Amino acid sequence: MEHSLDLTYHWAGFSALVVFVIAYAFVMAEEFTHLRKSKPVVLAAGLIWGMIAIAYSNTPHYEMVEHEIRHSFLEYTELAFFLLVAMTYINALEERNVFNSLKSWLIKNQFSYRQLFWITGVLAFFLSPLADNLTTALVLCAVVVAVGSSSPKFVGLACVNIVVAANAGGAFSPFGDITTLMVWQAGQLDFLQFFALVIPSVVNYIIPASIMHFFVSDHKPDVAETSVTIKYGGKTIILLGLLTIVTAVSFHNFLHLPPVFGMMTGLAYLQLYSFYIKINVRDIEEQKYDFFENVARVEWDTLFFFFGVILSVGGLGFIGYLEYVSEFMYTDLGATTANVLVGILSAIVDNIPVMFAVLTMEPAMPDSQWLLVTLTAGVGGSMLSIGSAAGVALMGQSRGMYTFFGHLKWTPIIAIGYFASVYVHILINF
Repeated sequence: MEHSLDLTYHWAGFSALVVFVIAYAFVMAEEFTHLRKSKPVVLAAGLIWGMIAIAYSNTPHYEMVEHEIRHSFLEYTELAFFLLVAMTYINALEERNVFNSLKSWLIKNQFSYRQLFWITGVLAFFLSPLADNLTTALVLCAVVVAVGSSSPKFVGLACVNIVVAANAGGAFSPFGDITTLMVWQAGQLDFLQFFALVIPSVVNYIIPASIMHFFVSDHKPDVAETSVTIKYGGKTIILLGLLTIVTAVSFHNFLHLPPVFGMMTGLAYLQLYSFYIKINVRDIEEQKYDFFENVARVEWDTLFFFFGVILSVGGLGFIGYLEYVSEFMYTDLGATTANVLVGILSAIVDNIPVMFAVLTMEPAMPDSQWLLVTLTAGVGGSMLSIGSAAGVALMGQSRGMYTFFGHLKWTPIIAIGYFASVYVHILINF
């Protein structure tokens, strides 16, 4: 990154590092403190750029700070509006009972615990490339909690399986994970190139799932059946969601426009169709249908968290720290070792700041290495429950049946899947 002052040994640089580390310590402790993760990092972003501006204030290069902060803010804005559209679609599908009807169908068919373990895992793997890994994990966790409430052991195991499957499925699609979306929006890989990761992703999921299979009971759960039907317009919204994905990909591939503009066009599809639903259900449904309620229920904590992370990491990059990290990882260690370490690091820290740091460093790598870091950042977080958004969300949703230590017991087996997927990727894509 272009900068005229080296602040790495300056008071502003050291202070910025301390602020970021403290803020991230609060993020990692969210489960215990119940302080929303966005709050410390948004504050950190403001403090870091404020200190940079003070350090540059009496130099001829003070205008560079404004230029760089606008650059980081634009990167955030593209990501935020992309996610806003995706989350709004998910909320619209949820409001129309699409996910509840899936849950009802699974309960009604009276599958055994072992069958449910595989059905929810496979569904997580194939749904996450379209609906993103976080949403997929939450929907399927609701299923296993509803079905297995009398068997906490099953819920814990099934949640581990869902986290691994959702992260693995999300790794081969720009819509499957925040990190894959970031790589795609940065222009490092084309849309179709991500699908080279399908086989490594399957390996990443199948190995731990096959081992956990033997620890799942084959008994049938005893749960009351509930009948839920999809509300008016729900199936059409599914089609509009798929059309929005096609629009975003087409805008990027054929018109050379940022994908976010395709997503915003897709949001207009939903807005207009929502007006059609509102007119037609006036007399059928008791509750008034309102499109903007789906927008209001977007995960704002997550969106503000991305703001804090992207602006904070952008600030550390502008100071000069990421150049040192890049030199050590990608020159001294080599790209393959560095990219495998990125996955391990993302299990501890969270894959979003790690991936944004890699994209900010812009190491000179072939596409096979960009695919490798996309894979490792996507699936590495499965090794710990705090390593991915899916894991963190499920700890909150599962009512204490899926915990950090419950997941930790399976970390060695998940790690086998992680290294196996890296090996398979190197074997077939290098």
